Amino acid sequence: MAWSFRRRIKIIPGVHLNLSRSGVSTSIGVRGANVTIGKSGTYLNTGIPGTGIYQRHKLSGNNSIKPQNQFELVQQSEQHIYAEKEIISADVQEITSQDMQGIKDSIFLAHNQRIVLKKDLQKVKTKLSSTRFKLTASYIFIYGLISKGIPERIKSDISAQKEAIAELENQIQNCFVNLEIDFDEEFDLKYKRLLETFKNLTRSHKIWDITNASLQDAVKSRSSAGTLVKKQEVRFGFKSLPDIKFNFPAMYLKNANGADLYLYPNFIVMFSSNHKFAIIGFEELDFFHRSVSFIETGKIPKDSKVIDRTWAKVNKNGTPDKRFKGNYQIPVVKYGEIQISTDTGVNEEYEFSNYKLSEDFANAFIDYQNLIKQFGKLTT
Repeated sequence: MAWSFRRRIKIIPGVHLNLSRSGVSTSIGVRGANVTIGKSGTYLNTGIPGTGIYQRHKLSGNNSIKPQNQFELVQQSEQHIYAEKEIISADVQEITSQDMQGIKDSIFLAHNQRIVLKKDLQKVKTKLSSTRFKLTASYIFIYGLISKGIPERIKSDISAQKEAIAELENQIQNCFVNLEIDFDEEFDLKYKRLLETFKNLTRSHKIWDITNASLQDAVKSRSSAGTLVKKQEVRFGFKSLPDIKFNFPAMYLKNANGADLYLYPNFIVMFSSNHKFAIIGFEELDFFHRSVSFIETGKIPKDSKVIDRTWAKVNKNGTPDKRFKGNYQIPVVKYGEIQISTDTGVNEEYEFSNYKLSEDFANAFIDYQNLIKQFGKLTT
């Protein structure tokens, strides 16, 4: 009896972003049925292709209430209360933007379907090996003793199995969320500028993820530093997620104490694993850049600028405390710092040895984000 392969029909919805002066919109789906997500709500669009007959139904509005910030800001009061603050985002399962949930569901679908297809592929390959062995055996051991049509039927099975393998491999190659972007000229120029400044930023000699900050009593410690930070060196670069296909690799920010960040044209993916990630729209992000004067007790990065010097032990007025023998000077360097946060719980801070590169990237990011906010209306 000939072996047959039952073809699985799998359709992975594409994600189509329209970034232009007429608005920013996101569509998920295939021809004839898709979901459109925007600031005015979520709509199901159905119809019969080629007939001009289409219907549109509103699934949800934009009147949702955002969850309250899960973090309490620690500030220095007039009574000089000092506290330690861990700089970490909330659980990624809780911080996906409402209007990005459809994209997240599509990524889940793509990943799970690819797992099923790979299992099917392995089964067919195993079956092919077995069938080839049967063919060889039919020639060596039993050829002439049974019907001569048996080897031909086995060959037919092998041909069908090879076709099934080719079909499965093709489905696996296409089992992803296809991120298609329509840029108009202004968006295109600003996004390319963002990519360029990020590429330059990755060349900073040192990039740190700030994981903890605490205020200290400078008088008691006899130090000129009012804030102590814990930080871990990380690297930035360009990297793509396997479930998303896009013309450009995503801007990748390593996170030392949580989910890594992947920046796409209209959203950030905070990724811990294939089943644990969040998607946050650019419009929700609070992005802040500043310069920091850092008392560097370690090796000064080669691309940092020394802007001042202080003493290991100082008086209230900043002069060296002569009560400490061997008191020595410490360089003060200028670093760049970027803070990324949302009301839903994103809370990340990075420090850069090259202030100028961090400033250029921050300006490009804010410029691009403002354009998205300015024209962030659903295209109808």
